Amino acid sequence: MVVGGSAPEGLAEKVANEMGCEFVPVEKKSFPDGEIYVRILDDLEGEEVAVVQSTCYPPNQNYMELFLLLDAAKDLGAEKVSAVIPYLAYARQDERFEPGEAVSLNTVAKLIESAGADEVFMVDLHAHRIESVPETFGIPARNLTAAPALAEYFDDKYDLNNPVALGPDGEAEQWSKKAGEAIGADWDFMIKKRLGPEKVEITPRELDVEDRDVILIDDIISTGGTMVEAIQILKNHGVGDIYVACTHPVLSGNALDKIKGAGVMEVIATDTIESEIGKVSVAPVISEAFF
Repeated sequence: MVVGGSAPEGLAEKVANEMGCEFVPVEKKSFPDGEIYVRILDDLEGEEVAVVQSTCYPPNQNYMELFLLLDAAKDLGAEKVSAVIPYLAYARQDERFEPGEAVSLNTVAKLIESAGADEVFMVDLHAHRIESVPETFGIPARNLTAAPALAEYFDDKYDLNNPVALGPDGEAEQWSKKAGEAIGADWDFMIKKRLGPEKVEITPRELDVEDRDVILIDDIISTGGTMVEAIQILKNHGVGDIYVACTHPVLSGNALDKIKGAGVMEVIATDTIESEIGKVSVAPVISEAFF
């Protein structure tokens, strides 16, 4: 049975359809003081239950809804409760950079476990310094990826010219590799040096990209600064058409307008976060992980 949280709207029902499982709606409301009320509208006794809830904006509210749903599902007698969290907020603080800082990824992992999850699924977790996702959790954990599906979208829609999948920085290598392999294309990444919160300097590596179509892919697009800089560098190197993709479209401020204005064919993302560019659903990726 798939219990549907409210974020992002409609994704839980897509997951249920992909899995051929019963979709369980949730009644939700907020009290005047901001507290959240949830009510699971079905009997979960003895069932295996997947609670689908992203923790995108507003993350604190969506996390609280997730915790309530996990705890309610377990308390209502579910035999097994899986937390499916397509976008896991607070993952970027996966170590202590300054003395006294909270390591927020560890904190939310403990809360997810204590709320009643027996296992957890995420999609393209934004945490690069940990060796593997399971070490962060005390329960089975899987980090799924949407990179192949994003690359296949472009490969199916466009007649790509000798394409190459590129990550805009070294941290995106894992996604460019999976994207390139999915469509039988070369893959590589660019070198990024961060000069400030919104200022980056990007230099290309040695892969020849002249006259070739490029799929620029990353896990998250937030301010868009990294993508815009990468696009400009690639244009200076005489590439063909440029396509941009990400799993999680955070898209702060005018990020999308900046990327479109830099001159690309199309910008797409998945539906882990609601957005106008959510052209690829992660529901099939999630469904496959259960079978």
